[in-house]
Amino acid sequence: MLVEFDAPLLEQFAEVVARYPEGRQKSALLPILHLVQAEYGWLSLDAMDKVAAYLSIRPIEVYEVATFYTMFFLQPKGKYVLEVCRTGPCCLVGAERIMQYIENKLGVKEGEVTTDGLFSWRGVECMAACGFGPVLQIGPEYTFYENLTEDSVDQLIDELKQKAQRK
Repeated sequence: MLVEFDAPLLEQFAEVVARYPEGRQKSALLPILHLVQAEYGWLSLDAMDKVAAYLSIRPIEVYEVATFYTMFFLQPKGKYVLEVCRTGPCCLVGAERIMQYIENKLGVKEGEVTTDGLFSWRGVECMAACGFGPVLQIGPEYTFYENLTEDSVDQLIDELKQKAQRK
């Protein structure tokens, strides 16, 4: 995916960089990555390379940040991203079973996008709801759901499909 940042986006970049002292433009990296992802839906290598050039930093410095934080997507994603907590407490109460169920229900593996473009899913680190697992959040609004069951996952997916049809 070839990326060219348009003038309004570059203006936003400049506003962000201006918040930091001269020579500390790297401090703007996180907010600029958020802007790029909001514009394109995900962070391609080309987009990350262009961010590095804009900030006068090495591309690896951008990659390190983008791969560390789970809020950044490094490949295209569905309109709705189902994120399931995959840490110990949630796994003890069925998170792995729920992830397998979602994979089978949607017909896509972790990180893939359904053919209709509506859904992708992934396991993520702790969501700080250990007593209510398994838990899931759905982006882009990041609505949070607790005590998941296969039935509640079915209901959530059906509601999202209906919501998408209304738009």
